[in-house]
Amino acid sequence: MKPIELQHLIIQFLEQYQDDHDAFHNLPPIMIWSGPGIGKSSIVRSVATELGIDFIDVRLAQREPVDIRGLPVPDKETGTVKWFVPDEWPRDPKSRGIIFFDELSAADRSLQVAAYELILDRRLGNLYTVPDGWYICAAGNRSEDRAVAVPMSSALANRFLHVDLEPDITSWAAWAFANKIHPSVIGFLRFRPEWLFHQANENLERGWPTPRSWERVCAVLKSTPALPEGLLFEAITGLVGATAGAEFRAFYSLGKNVSDVAKMMRNPTEKLIIPKQPDQQYALCAAMAHYLWQGATPAEEKTLLDGFFRISLSLTSDFALMALTDALGTDENRQIHRERCKKIFAHPQYAAWRKRHGSSCEKYREDRK
Repeated sequence: MKPIELQHLIIQFLEQYQDDHDAFHNLPPIMIWSGPGIGKSSIVRSVATELGIDFIDVRLAQREPVDIRGLPVPDKETGTVKWFVPDEWPRDPKSRGIIFFDELSAADRSLQVAAYELILDRRLGNLYTVPDGWYICAAGNRSEDRAVAVPMSSALANRFLHVDLEPDITSWAAWAFANKIHPSVIGFLRFRPEWLFHQANENLERGWPTPRSWERVCAVLKSTPALPEGLLFEAITGLVGATAGAEFRAFYSLGKNVSDVAKMMRNPTEKLIIPKQPDQQYALCAAMAHYLWQGATPAEEKTLLDGFFRISLSLTSDFALMALTDALGTDENRQIHRERCKKIFAHPQYAAWRKRHGSSCEKYREDRK
């Protein structure tokens, strides 16, 4: 399943609750399986953020059983035991949110047993009941990924809706633009999507390519601009491995030869220089989408939109559509997506753009209505 499909599935489950308050007693909890670094928790958290609901992230491998069920305290007066249930569990019957049990497959059996009742029965004996507005899901790594993985009991496994999450460059690129990932990283992975997540022949005890490690490459590029290039790429190799690091270095070096994209977008008299090499065209498109929405005022935004269309009309249709798709983002954040669609499709140059780049672009627009 692709990340965007997982988001839609969880959203559908949560929206069903609006029409049926008993839904959470019938809908199965989701168990998300994937290799390390795919972004399982980020995907679920983004759903909560979009819907404006709460999110509780429970890293089971870092907990003890008492952190789940609570602490038993003897009552000398009655000769019984009272339980102090953790205060992180939601109490407000009107609240809504997601309780996310991450690293479930890395938790030992005692922790899995402690979480069992809360995940499946939505309660802890007679001590606590999860409010109806809260959905529960979990995630873990697969044993074949050489990550820590403790076999799940059949009783627990049989209650989940299991989802295998696979990396997807389209979903990742949309997320990357929304989170201001460095355009060189986006352009490279657009050009070489097989490096988004790559385990074959990699030393999995060192750095290797995952969405998470590429996000950290972005952080290195942004936070250490004064580093000598050799040292910079030693750091990047330490994050994504030698082979991916060497290819990214070559792409990054070529990208420096692409004319200043921001200058071409901001200055209508600047000469347009469209590269012929595919890797440089990927870099160009990523930079266009990156700079498009960075206008601080309406006038600056209009200038950038004008520049975006000026460059797009000089591209081949495949790259023009890629730039448009990246510029619009996805409907993950619906309000932002709608606003961008309105601005782009109402632009005076959109008609010329559509005429040049064909019916496939119009189909894309119709699909987004």
